[in-house]
Amino acid sequence: MRRGDLIPDSTILRLILSELISHGWLTTDAPRTMTLNSASAAGATAESGDDDAFITSSPLTSQKYNFSEDPNASFILDGFPRTAAQALQLDDLIPINLVVNITTPTAIILDRICNRWVHAPSGRVYNTTFNAPKEEGKDDITGEPLTRRADDDPDTWKNRLQKFEETSMPLLEHYDRKGVLWTVQGNSSDEISPKLFAEFGKIFGRNQT
Repeated sequence: MRRGDLIPDSTILRLILSELISHGWLTTDAPRTMTLNSASAAGATAESGDDDAFITSSPLTSQKYNFSEDPNASFILDGFPRTAAQALQLDDLIPINLVVNITTPTAIILDRICNRWVHAPSGRVYNTTFNAPKEEGKDDITGEPLTRRADDDPDTWKNRLQKFEETSMPLLEHYDRKGVLWTVQGNSSDEISPKLFAEFGKIFGRNQT
């Protein structure tokens, strides 16, 4: 993460799969596979370096999953999938009915990252450009010092943005062909959020009437 590299596809997909199964939103007729809890009970340890043992003992696409049609079986994936290959693997697990592509100029993104400070114990976020703390370098509530996230540096984010640009076009084309891609442009959350909520209302409000 400090280098700006991405988590392996298999790890993320298995975490998503585990979460959806735990809610009962995905089911399968195949024999039950090893889960996080059963792997731990069997004596797997983090020191072994085998992250797969903590999630499942079989390939993701080796069995067919049934997905729930219940409106409550809803979730948002933020920042994943990032590539067309990831999207294809996700398609094998569950259908995605809306993909939001948010576009903001790179200069604005980097400016906000460089000026972002956090109060780690609470998760409160400040930005010296538009949401500065009352006292420089200190949390408004506790007065404790603010810190920078380890990966909040321009070089790391330039690397991430470059990788995203290299892989985003095939990904966007994949979802555009499926008819679920919607793009929104804006420079701030105040500008983008109303557009998002309006689109959600049109799509999901209509589906529930």
